[in-house]
Formats: sequence, structure tokens, C-alpha cells
Amino acid sequence: MTATDHSAWFAEARYGLMLHYGLYSILGRGEWVQNREQIPAAEYASLARQFNPKKFDADAICELAVRAGMRYVCFTTMHHDGFRLYDTELSDLNSVHACGRDLVEEMVTAARRHGLRITLYHSLNNWHDQPDAVAALESRDAYETFVAATHERLRELVTRFNPIDCLWYDGWWPFHAEGWQAERMNDMVRSIQPHILFNGRNGLPGDFGTPEQHVTAPTPWRPWEACITTNRSWCWHRGDRDWKTPWQVLEMVNTVSRQRGNLLLNIGPRGDGSIPAQVKRLLTTVGEWIGQNSDAVYGTDMFTLDYHERGEHRSEWVYHGPFTAKGNSLYLWVRRWPGPELAVGGFQCNVRSVTLPAFGLSPTFRQEGERVVVSGLPATPPDRLCTLVRFECDRPPALYMCAGLTTPRVAHPHYDPCPSDLPPP
Repeated sequence: MTATDHSAWFAEARYGLMLHYGLYSILGRGEWVQNREQIPAAEYASLARQFNPKKFDADAICELAVRAGMRYVCFTTMHHDGFRLYDTELSDLNSVHACGRDLVEEMVTAARRHGLRITLYHSLNNWHDQPDAVAALESRDAYETFVAATHERLRELVTRFNPIDCLWYDGWWPFHAEGWQAERMNDMVRSIQPHILFNGRNGLPGDFGTPEQHVTAPTPWRPWEACITTNRSWCWHRGDRDWKTPWQVLEMVNTVSRQRGNLLLNIGPRGDGSIPAQVKRLLTTVGEWIGQNSDAVYGTDMFTLDYHERGEHRSEWVYHGPFTAKGNSLYLWVRRWPGPELAVGGFQCNVRSVTLPAFGLSPTFRQEGERVVVSGLPATPPDRLCTLVRFECDRPPALYMCAGLTTPRVAHPHYDPCPSDLPPP
């Protein structure tokens, strides 16, 4: 059985939780702190004596993920600094040696207990073990030793934690696929776990794309997952207070829902393993909304817009907010509430009913050609975060308008006659 046969869960997962945790969390100045501040290796490794994750609770983290509406978790087994969060025979720089706990085992067990899929992040680059990547660039003998050690690390990881659902490579500096011997790497991992999925960060395309800090589907489309921080840092940073708002997260959830991708939202526990209160509030608020409006998030259809040409695209932009679609249902995520009356143009189908499903409301509406007007709505938004309006149609919904007041009966550009200066819709 190929990985494709096992990838259905990933295509429908939609929303997951990523965690960056390690020695860098003690310092609270970024997961690249050893590199950026040029901390000597021995000084950095001595942080292991301070590593005490007394408040790291894998069950509580997975419970939070479930409440947030997430369906999988991705945990950093080892970042570029080389500190393993699991029991290993290949290095003393690990959490079991430091504090007597195998945090990866705890996370894998908790994820399974709570019905979540589990992805393990592992850096190929390793600043601690010798020879390191710099030596591998400078010496052929060092290169052979370094790559062999990397493969052996991965072999141990997927043997020790079997099964997992996905292996999330990172830290692929300084080699491309040939340098990492990536074909052999993937074959070795799949010989142990044939079902496993890979991302593309060992130089090969992998089973899905991983746009980082932007929510943009690959072109041409393939399964994808946008990895995004809850503030501006991957690990806990004591000075980073730029927390995303619930709507900013929901807007990203909308984007992946209408472009059939996933949002992997990252959090960084503090050095003691505790989760910042801001993160708990953010995830819980978003999760409550998703719980009330899940039909507009999970199992949705491709519903996209292109400014240049219509093509196969079925969506449009309106001032009220973005859309998603599933089957014959069109969902309008109303962020900017218009008041007692809401109008949407461009319908290429007939609307059978209009509801506000989270509130059990069925307002009156009328359809005048391509224009649908919903009336009798509350003057203020029923949900101050975002009110979902569902249009049930007579067939899979499609909208079309252009930059003319009416639609030309001849060939024409959708909006921009030239490549657009706007970000992808």
C-alpha cells in the first residue's frame, strides 16, 4: 500500500497543533538562539541541567487541541540544537538523561488517547553532534559520517515510535536531496512504517507542501499545510506579545477550508512546559466557533477565486467576509455585519433556503436573478467574532461577477486584465 492510500486523513484534517519545545525554551529568546547569539556549544549544552518540564502535560495539551477543533498534533522531537526530547542511545543530550522523562512518548501516547493523529518533527541539521554540517561541507569523510548519523537518528526515531502518521523534516541546510541521500532516507523510513507521510523538507517533494508563515496553496494544487505561529516566534519568547486574534486565526482556517489545505498552528510552551494563558484563550475561542460551525470547515470543497480569469473557479469576493462551500451549501463567514439586510450578487444557481445555523434562524430572502437579498436579520451581529450564513442551493454553488456593472456576453478578464498586484485571494 502506498502513502497515497494513507493520505485521506491528511487531506481532510484541516487544522492541527504544532509545538516547539526544547532547551531554547529555557532562555526564551527564540529556537535559533544558540546560532543567532553564537552561544558556545558547551555553554548551550549545560542548559540540560536546568531542563525541568514540571508543567509539561501532554494530556492537557491534547485536550486543548481537541477543544480547539484540531485533528492532529506535530511535536518537535529534536530541533537544530540537537537536544532530543526522547530516549535515545545515540546521544546523552536528551530529555531522559536531563530529567528522566521521554516527552515524545508522552505526546504520542496522549495524542492517540485523545483521537488525534500524530506527526513528529525532526531536524536533519544538528549543531551539537560532531561532525556537524559545516564539517560535512568541508570534508568528504565528515560528510559520510554526518549523513550516516542523520539516517541512523531517523531510523531509531521511527523504530521507537511506531506507528506515527507523518514525519516532518526540517533543518535541511546545507544539502539538497542528493546531498541528504533523501531517496534512500525515505525508503528506509517507509521500510519501517510503510504508511507514513513525509513533508518536502529533505529536498524531495514529499506528500504535501509546507508554506511557512503564509497561507498560500501550491500551484499546481497538491495537498498542503500552512505552518503558522500564534505570535511571531516558534518557541516561547519572553518578549513576543504580538499574539494573533481569534479572527486572524479563523481567517486562515477559512483560507485552508476553501483551498483544501490544512492550518498547522504553532505554540511554544514556556521553559517549565506550561502553556501561556494567551494561547489557551485564543485556541479555546476559535475552537468554540469551529464547534458551532463545523460544516463550513471540515469536508469542504474547493471554492476559489482568480482575479485574472474565471477558469474553474467558483468563488467571489464580497465586503461581508469570505466563503466556503460543501455540496449544495454556500457558507458566508460574515465578519462585517451589514445590519438587518444582507445582499450578495453573482449567484449562478437558485437559492432554496437561507439559515444562520449556529442560532437556528431562518430569515426571509428573495432572489432577483443573480442577486439574493436576505432580510429580517438582527441589527447587530449574533456572533461578534463571525456570523455564519448558509445558502442552500439547487446545485453546487457558484458565484460570478466582474469589474463591470453587468457581465459582458463576450470573452473578458475577470477583474485584472494583466497579472494582478493583489495578493492571492
